[in-house]
Amino acid sequence: MKRTKIKDILLNDSFDYKVNVKGWVRSFRNNQFVALNDGSCMGNLQIVIELNTDETLLKRITNGASISVDGMVVQSQGKGQKVEVKADSIEILGDCDPEKFPLQLKNKPSLEYLREVAHLRFRTNTFSAIFRLRHSLAYAIHKFFNDRGFVYLHTPIITASDAEGAGEMFRVSTLPFENPPRDEDGGVNYKEDFFGRCTNLTVSGQLEAELGAMALSEVYTFGPTFRAENSNTPRHLAEFWMIEPEVAFNDIYDNMDLAEDLLKYVIEYSLAHNKEDLDFLNQRLIEEEKLKPMNERSEMALIEKLEFVLHNKFERITYTEAINILLESPAYKKKKFQYDVKWGIDLQSEHERYLVEKHFKKPVIVTGYPKDIKAFYMRQNDDGKTVAAMDILAPGIGEIVGGSQREERLDKLTERMHEMHIPTDEMYWYLDTRRFGAVPHAGFGLGFERLVLFITGMTNIRDVIPFPRTPKNADF
Repeated sequence: MKRTKIKDILLNDSFDYKVNVKGWVRSFRNNQFVALNDGSCMGNLQIVIELNTDETLLKRITNGASISVDGMVVQSQGKGQKVEVKADSIEILGDCDPEKFPLQLKNKPSLEYLREVAHLRFRTNTFSAIFRLRHSLAYAIHKFFNDRGFVYLHTPIITASDAEGAGEMFRVSTLPFENPPRDEDGGVNYKEDFFGRCTNLTVSGQLEAELGAMALSEVYTFGPTFRAENSNTPRHLAEFWMIEPEVAFNDIYDNMDLAEDLLKYVIEYSLAHNKEDLDFLNQRLIEEEKLKPMNERSEMALIEKLEFVLHNKFERITYTEAINILLESPAYKKKKFQYDVKWGIDLQSEHERYLVEKHFKKPVIVTGYPKDIKAFYMRQNDDGKTVAAMDILAPGIGEIVGGSQREERLDKLTERMHEMHIPTDEMYWYLDTRRFGAVPHAGFGLGFERLVLFITGMTNIRDVIPFPRTPKNADF
């Protein structure tokens, strides 16, 4: 008999039909009732076993074991479920030693512990909900851009350019570490390397996406990016996924509109298609909040927060206005900020969250950042001090989107690259887009894990990617 997913059975109002179900045992009580889950949904399906079933078989039905069940779907006689399966036959697909299985129902494992057994944490309700949501969000992003006529562009993972100019990149090489070939000056001779030059894992697909936008008008990338930043904060990963649209003929205001529309679209999609998972995560966070002191509790529950963001226009302010708000804030005057506030600083997470959570109490788009703290490719404003940059700040995590109108003027871009010591000869291909039919254009980067973090309500970015890569950690 062909397998039926548990989700389909729970959504079906019919009774008295035969099914085959397969899954993992979540619990087994009274030698008769099995809670079975196959990952297709949050809910478990109750399997009712005949009391005269072979004792040897019953002993193998343990938490974590995988089983196949043939039986009849009937109306449940107990509370908590409307249907159950009366088992005709049970096959053990995989045994599980209850003494060694790391996920024990009697001891609720912490998130920190579950990171150590990330290969098994998918089986918990929390992480099955998170990764179903992650899937839905990825699909929603592709649907958003596809429905608007964007072209999905696959940009290189291996690159010879540093899009951000930060230098925090992972090197890609086939040269022997212990004795690489040297040039006349004693440096590593990369001409002997696989690609004939020094190459790295990309930090962004933006520069290549700009090339595509100069012919296709509207493109986006969605792929893995890498940052060799020695940071162990709950907001940083060494390997993460980025969504990066680039749109010809857009200015900074079009860019803000597109980013706001995207965020609201994926929130609406998740509320419509993952309600069960969000309800579970919402309740989980409510229980967590009860353990916090009153002054540290969130003002909104998860679903309330998502709906609030969905139905309110994002506040738009300049960087200068943001600095002035922070300088006049009670938090600054009472010296509650860890980092100083003055014009010219790069806003820290505590500053961003104050603007969002305390002052405006909704997402904020900050524009007009000082050019000295932003990348070379951002369009310079007429004041000579700022660039047409934008960051979207979200409740709970701070910056979630960073973007700008790109500098399309060849002379301005070349001058800025010289100032920042970026070799224009090696970047000839990028400058060619300004030499041959340049147009105003804009784009942004949305960190996918930060988006998942925001929508699931989790607080550590390592809990929203299946196998996190962080300093000193590349397990699984």
